[in-house]
Amino acid sequence: MIVRDEEKNLATCLNCIAKVVDEIIIVDTGSTDNTKSIARTFTDKVYDFEWVYDFSKARNFSFSKATGDYIMWLDGDDMVLSDTVEKIKKWKETDEDVDVVMCSYVTSYDKDFNPTFEYVRERIVKNTPSLRFTDRVHEVIIPQGRVITRGDIKIYHNHKNKPYTDRNLQIYKKMLAEKIEFSPRQQFYYARELMYNNLLDQAIHEFSVFLAGGKGWSENNIEACLNLSRCYQSKGEQDKALTSLFGSFAYGLPRGEILYEIGRIFEAKRQYKNAIYWYELAFSSKPNVEGGGFTDLDCYNFLPALQLCVCYYKLGEKEKSHHYFEITKALKPEDPAVKYNEQFFNNK
Repeated sequence: MIVRDEEKNLATCLNCIAKVVDEIIIVDTGSTDNTKSIARTFTDKVYDFEWVYDFSKARNFSFSKATGDYIMWLDGDDMVLSDTVEKIKKWKETDEDVDVVMCSYVTSYDKDFNPTFEYVRERIVKNTPSLRFTDRVHEVIIPQGRVITRGDIKIYHNHKNKPYTDRNLQIYKKMLAEKIEFSPRQQFYYARELMYNNLLDQAIHEFSVFLAGGKGWSENNIEACLNLSRCYQSKGEQDKALTSLFGSFAYGLPRGEILYEIGRIFEAKRQYKNAIYWYELAFSSKPNVEGGGFTDLDCYNFLPALQLCVCYYKLGEKEKSHHYFEITKALKPEDPAVKYNEQFFNNK
């Protein structure tokens, strides 16, 4: 692990994972709180690493201290639930000869830990020099050798109550100042950081450059089209937003996230029949988390059902509207929007 100022989260993470790992290595990149003291209650392998605005260098330094046959990496604000601990134990007992284990990363979830946003990424790797991190920010280990996917091994990212900062954007700006030419992957994530920091015109330009280059991974291409659309929507340019979404169809089968977003645009235009068409497509589509792309699971059931309830009511088709209300109630009975609709229908 590499950590910095994680005193509120670190013990929660380590209490769980300590039950399954053979050694714990903590690399601190400049904490000013009690992070290192907490880490030392779990392991004597606590190291300092001067922060050089490069996540890969820090993570690879932590990997250099590992003595086991395999390395699993975590962040200080990650959580490993007890059922996942048991699954990792069973995997270790199989003595399976693999190079990379791709696991699910859940970055959004409800109060019962049901995932609402997740994707798979390299989580457990063989301890070999060829399997190390690359890229200064949004660092990644490029899978190679025998790769397996274990979507049932889920790591939860507990980033709640953490404000989004321009930390990543500043690293990219430093790279630009050093005249470093971005790879397609770096171009994509740079554009995304611009969007997250509300620099919409710059984000639109960089997403467009990324897509025009024609060398991006298909999943990143689809995500770029979605993000480009959101930038245009924030600027009130709905036609360009729609064009961006339709452009995603060139890179793969329509995804629930794209279909739902098209429905939203038509609904905003009060073109309810068009909106219903796209929402129903989203509702009937199936997520493919193990495909590697970012997956917003709510876009495949709850969110389109919620809006179908609204659109059918607007068209006077109240039975269909109530049908979709019942679906949303079964999916998320405590959701504020469901509660509001329930009161609405009761009053009617």
